Amino acid sequence: MSAPARGRRLEPDARREEILDHASRLFGERAYGAVSTTELAETAGVARGLINHYFGTKRALFLEAVQRLLEIPEDAVAELPAGTRSERAGAAVDWFLDAVERHRGLWLAVGSVGGDPDIDAIIAEADEIAVERVLAALFPGEAHPEVLRSRLRSFFGMARAASREWLRRGAADRAQTHALLHAVLLTVADLPRPTGE
Repeated sequence: MSAPARGRRLEPDARREEILDHASRLFGERAYGAVSTTELAETAGVARGLINHYFGTKRALFLEAVQRLLEIPEDAVAELPAGTRSERAGAAVDWFLDAVERHRGLWLAVGSVGGDPDIDAIIAEADEIAVERVLAALFPGEAHPEVLRSRLRSFFGMARAASREWLRRGAADRAQTHALLHAVLLTVADLPRPTGE
């Protein structure tokens, strides 16, 4: 991705998204502390002040890039193909693997930031959104007991770990990672629910 020419006119929302795109790439290539605000501005082809205008600080820009990476958009469910629960689960796993592969650097960087309360809060919020998206995809129109939500939250932790095994360690390839996550997601979905729920 080359730096855009300075002065190119974009609507504010488009300019903001472009800055986020470039920041996501840079934060994925190098550690947070090794990326300067000046470099972020130069790569995005904007004045440094524009980054401050849209995001306030480099930290806020980084956190927004992380949030955008981790949250599943609402339209992702609508774009899943019709089919059986298994087919939709497989398509959902493909969507996830496509996203983490496309943003590999930032995905792995986020996994290296242990104990950061802001990152932890973003992950927790993203997990709650993901629960709603998966429930809508696999259990449309059904009641969603807390035990199922709990199982899905556990699944997301495993999905993050499995994707890092694939992308960082090469311990499994994409097809193997897909097969694992697909099987576990279906198992989680089909486990008996306690009576009274």
